[in-house]
Amino acid sequence: MGSANIDEAKLEAFMGQAVTDMGAVISAPLMVIGEKLGLYRAMAGAGPLTSEELAERSGVAERSVREWLRNQAAGGYVAYDANSDRYTLPDEHALALADEESPFYILGVYDSIASLYADEDKILEAFRSGGGMGWHEHDHRLFRGTERFFRPGYKANLVAEWIPALDGVEEKLQRGAKVADVGCGHGASTVIMAEAFPNSQFYGFDYHDASIDRAREAASEAGVSDRVQFATASAKDYPGEGYDLVCVFDCLHDMGDPVGASAHVRETLADDGTWMIVEPFAGDSVQENLNPVGRVFYGASTVICTPASLAQEVGLALGAQAGEARLSEVLKEGGFTRVRRATETPFNLVLEAKP
Repeated sequence: MGSANIDEAKLEAFMGQAVTDMGAVISAPLMVIGEKLGLYRAMAGAGPLTSEELAERSGVAERSVREWLRNQAAGGYVAYDANSDRYTLPDEHALALADEESPFYILGVYDSIASLYADEDKILEAFRSGGGMGWHEHDHRLFRGTERFFRPGYKANLVAEWIPALDGVEEKLQRGAKVADVGCGHGASTVIMAEAFPNSQFYGFDYHDASIDRAREAASEAGVSDRVQFATASAKDYPGEGYDLVCVFDCLHDMGDPVGASAHVRETLADDGTWMIVEPFAGDSVQENLNPVGRVFYGASTVICTPASLAQEVGLALGAQAGEARLSEVLKEGGFTRVRRATETPFNLVLEAKP
């Protein structure tokens, strides 16, 4: 390439972006360290702190904390005052970094990111072969990280916004309904619903045995085992019938045969039942998704979601950015006649499907 063909301003802008991304990548393990050692929690609400004060509050080595703080300040995650040589975690940032119950909490996803580096060889082979990589084949941190990434959004929106947006479903749940949560993972969504609607019965299904074991523990810890049952089953063969509500949370696109899963949901749903499909937010065209949220979801889709689908029968590989139009096609192929967007968030599409 000749230098005469290079737009120097364009090159400089790209290099700036690339260096920013390098900083984000190298900071990712420091985010994990900050969470596991309680550094963010120790800073939350504490005002300006020196590295010595933070080290004392968190019980870790000062020299390491000093370097960690400088990285966090360079990234804008904490504020630095040069005159006092002190660091502050702004209250707004603390909502995302120090409070695991906050709907803005983000650190859970870093477990999932860490798992992908451990899975590098398997992912490379999946790329080469086209045969995919099953969800169960991933490093164990993916499962916990996925739950912790999605749970804050579910806790903030599921009962308060999503269920009320469905036609007549909230009233059924209050009276007492039969609910299936398909692809429930660690059961976060199932437990949240069971806590809110004590008159209803909930059945969580997932093909991953270890996730079902963890879901049972979560239900017991939350005190809802009397109205929640978990079992190992796939989306195409989970048991039961006459469900008033069937839910799938951020997993339809992971399925090898989402059309077959849709048909099974249709068979197990009551005549006046509702299917709630929660999926990652996406537009219907690629260009609509070329933004920061789309970048995150396309990344996850490349190394987790699409390989998971390809590893199963049919292997439709919808991907995490399928969009409402493509998802609606799948639901209608499975036998649903009415599909509408019930509501949305910056991270999720919530569709309602009726027979």
